[in-house]
Amino acid sequence: MLQVPFIRENKDLVIEGLAKRHFKDAAIIIQKVITADENRRATQASLDQILASSNKISKEIGILYKNGEAQKASLLKEKTGQLKDQSKDLTEKLSQIAGELQELLYQIPNIPNTIVPAGNSEDDNETVFEAGTIPKLHDNALPHWELAKKYDIIDFELGNKITGAGFPVYKGKGARLQRALINYFLDKNTAAGYTEMQVPHLVNEASGRGTGQLPDKEGQMYHCGVDNLYLIPTAEVPVTNIYRDVLLKENDFPICNTAYTPCFRREAGSYGAHVRGLNRLHQFDKVEIVRLEHPTKSYAALDGMVDHVKGILNELEMPYRILRLCGGDLGFTAALTYDFEVFSTAQNRWLEISSVSNFETFQANRLKLRFKNAEGKSQLAHTLNGSSLALPRVLAGLLENCQTPEGIKIPKVLVPYCGFEMIA
Repeated sequence: MLQVPFIRENKDLVIEGLAKRHFKDAAIIIQKVITADENRRATQASLDQILASSNKISKEIGILYKNGEAQKASLLKEKTGQLKDQSKDLTEKLSQIAGELQELLYQIPNIPNTIVPAGNSEDDNETVFEAGTIPKLHDNALPHWELAKKYDIIDFELGNKITGAGFPVYKGKGARLQRALINYFLDKNTAAGYTEMQVPHLVNEASGRGTGQLPDKEGQMYHCGVDNLYLIPTAEVPVTNIYRDVLLKENDFPICNTAYTPCFRREAGSYGAHVRGLNRLHQFDKVEIVRLEHPTKSYAALDGMVDHVKGILNELEMPYRILRLCGGDLGFTAALTYDFEVFSTAQNRWLEISSVSNFETFQANRLKLRFKNAEGKSQLAHTLNGSSLALPRVLAGLLENCQTPEGIKIPKVLVPYCGFEMIA
């Protein structure tokens, strides 16, 4: 969430940044924020003045009673009653204005970093890195959903029977390979200095608002109405909320966490061949990395996270590319995002497998996540997160790119984790 002082002092900059995102009616909503803040400050000033007057009169009443002037004291008490009614009305008005201001702020996305390219959609994202060799497959190569059926390792129809579309059942070597990827990702992350966490898979509304999923992504989250809890769309939400309402010390940075969780997303309106098989699921596994950083070091940390994910994909021997997202494709909370995509040879298309983002102070302001700086003043931290990695499309790319006439050859780095070299 953007800070009101920042909006007031950088109105044109904020509107320009929102325009890069193609945020509708940016100038109108920013002016509403400024007007609401002016009303809030004016109401607060009036309330402070009334409270000061009330306190002054109360002292005078005490003196009058002490001096035996009860009649004069009674007249002043009537005035304090009037002031109390006025202060009550102003307090209610102040609460209403503050609530309206907060709801306005919740509607405004983060301001893109200056290096975020202009653009309307994913077609305008910039490719900043590409690595690996796209394999040439044999004539009878299959997409992963056909490979899953051929080798009986993933059952989409059984998942549909149990729950519905988008909830596959992993079987035999498919389940073992899934577990191997999870353990491999966690081991890589912990070796890089990330502390492993096990976190709840349901969060409360405050947690959803803290990281920006609410109210922006409310329709995409599974909601348990009776308990008002939400199934997590990513481990980013519970892990980052560990630090909600926390005051850190400057020497606490960096704070680095990793977590494996299932993730749940409604993905309403997702249909067609491009979401077939593992390409788009309602429940999937993901290993996440989350960092809290000093503001002066967060972009160096972002580069380090990108290099970390690159190292994993290099070990998996998968062809991949890195995209810098344009303003029109940037997530609501991010200031800068790099997407990783692996090439699916059997589908002849790129599949997104990771997003690595810097949110700057946007989440920290919602979370009230601060630290004491060298001058002893309270300052907002920077938060970052990345997929390291999301499993479905990694697995899809792995199955398709590693297929041979004899079966699916497992990358060497995963063999110690899964205990086999081939799915045949």
